[in-house]
Amino acid sequence: MVYVVDDLAITVGKAGAREYAKASYPIRYGSYDEIRTKDFVFQFDLLGGLKYIQGRREDWPNPGEWLKRSQGNDWTYYSAGDYGGIVERFGEYYFPCFAYPSNSIMGDRPFRSKGVQRALRAARDLSGRIGTIGPKHFPPDIAGFLDRAAAHHPKTLAQRAVRFHRLIGGRVSVLPPDARHADYDVIPLALSDGCLYNCGFCSIKSGRGLKTRSRASVTAQIAGLREFYGPELQNYNGLFLGRHDALQAGSDLIEFAAEAAYDRLGFARSLMRRPTLFFFGSVDSLLGADDRLFRRLDKTPYFTYINIGLESFDGATLELLQKPVSEGKVRDAFARICEINGSCERVEVTANFVIGLHLPPSHLDSLVTMTRESKPPFGKGVLYISPMVRDSETRPEENRALLAQFWKIKTASAFPAFLYLIQRL
Repeated sequence: MVYVVDDLAITVGKAGAREYAKASYPIRYGSYDEIRTKDFVFQFDLLGGLKYIQGRREDWPNPGEWLKRSQGNDWTYYSAGDYGGIVERFGEYYFPCFAYPSNSIMGDRPFRSKGVQRALRAARDLSGRIGTIGPKHFPPDIAGFLDRAAAHHPKTLAQRAVRFHRLIGGRVSVLPPDARHADYDVIPLALSDGCLYNCGFCSIKSGRGLKTRSRASVTAQIAGLREFYGPELQNYNGLFLGRHDALQAGSDLIEFAAEAAYDRLGFARSLMRRPTLFFFGSVDSLLGADDRLFRRLDKTPYFTYINIGLESFDGATLELLQKPVSEGKVRDAFARICEINGSCERVEVTANFVIGLHLPPSHLDSLVTMTRESKPPFGKGVLYISPMVRDSETRPEENRALLAQFWKIKTASAFPAFLYLIQRL
């Protein structure tokens, strides 16, 4: 039922889809509340925080595109671009455009458009207006929503983001590329800090050595996250075990964290079907992992995605990247990825590789040869290609050259291959 207050059309408890889908039209998931004006559609999470904005004016870039706010309080613009090209490049019908620096080579700048700027201003104005709506005889559900939305004004949302990051020990600098399968709506749970390698080329490395968290730390995070998300938990069933190499934390801690989160965060009661688990691994953590871990993960309620940073099959390139692993280890890890994907039904291991105009020709040649001649088991084992860019905004000719490298890999590869954009949380 729509309740009209002046020019605001309010609907609470709207029901969205209950399973993530690949579609060329806007989809909302779980349960949410909504306010429509003649110019915009504003959609709120169950805590009262604004989550989506969609424009209805002529200056909005595209009627099928929208803005989405993360728990880290970042706005991302979901661009449709050319549907055919977008699907081939990203595996989705929409690709995310960020308001912060990333490694995109697409050249889209929606945050500069008048329509998007107007929408963000309208969101701030709406927040202030909700807080000043005078006492009326609202139905209880409408009154409850207005109270929640008034309490979650922009300053509060910024403060909540600080609290969110403190809960897990800092901002998540990069999400796994496979998190696209849950529309990046994942709850982060840190199993370790730092990195095993701190490769020279990496733009998101911490500079610290890898240190595994304790069970007590994991338990405390889960308790804090449960309180932080509150009723909004029913809209989540994706878990990200962070940060850069959770696989190195070992099977006991991974299994404990996955099981404890599933139980205490109520994923079994989520409105969303098909719970998913995501984490990163390294070449050495993959090669050193016990087979038992993958067999156990295969029997959990989750579908598990593990993303491994391989970067290159070429020794000269690995040396240039200052990645302290050998060419032989990378090839062994790739073979291990194929082995796990062939033996596990509910576990998929994916791999990252880089592209860059400054890399030796042997890098691209070896990547094309290796991925063309290997056979992906059951179509599993997606390759994610991460562009190494200096300034994508001022170097469009480099963007085109990098995109040409990507297409060379994709058209030759027996594995599905997509671009990987650095997205934080």
